[in-house]
Amino acid sequence: MHPATAKWYDRRDSVFIEFCVADSKDVKVIFDKTKFVFSCIGGTDNVKHENEMDLFEAIDENESKHKRTDRSVLVYIRKAQPGKPWPRLTKEKAKLSWLSVDFNNWKDWEDDSDEEIGNFDQFSNIMNNMGGEDDLAELDGPEEDESADSDDEKMPDLE
Repeated sequence: MHPATAKWYDRRDSVFIEFCVADSKDVKVIFDKTKFVFSCIGGTDNVKHENEMDLFEAIDENESKHKRTDRSVLVYIRKAQPGKPWPRLTKEKAKLSWLSVDFNNWKDWEDDSDEEIGNFDQFSNIMNNMGGEDDLAELDGPEEDESADSDDEKMPDLE
């Protein structure tokens, strides 16, 4: 028996785990208040996979579910305390070789507050009101007479 390779990411009210097992059969997912068990038979060589973990926080096992596709099994775990970030999936701090963070779907939602979103909008307005390239000429200082520029001398004809 081998653990299935998995990726996970955190959201405000839930946690998602994707078990990367192609052509899975006999998928079993058991949700407990603080524990999670996944098992299946996968691939053309019918390898039995099993993953068991003590979760970082309590979950709502009645609202949690899973969906099997041809390429993977996606598990939706509903948090018992929505709005509380999970810095890791498991209670233990140990690094699990089969588990990684899904950076393609990861979002630092806990940093998003209404105040910060408002500050970003104010910052965008300030940037928009600063003007375009026309205003940049003023930063270079007063324009000089172009006829005094030595680079603009007439070039001799080529022979």
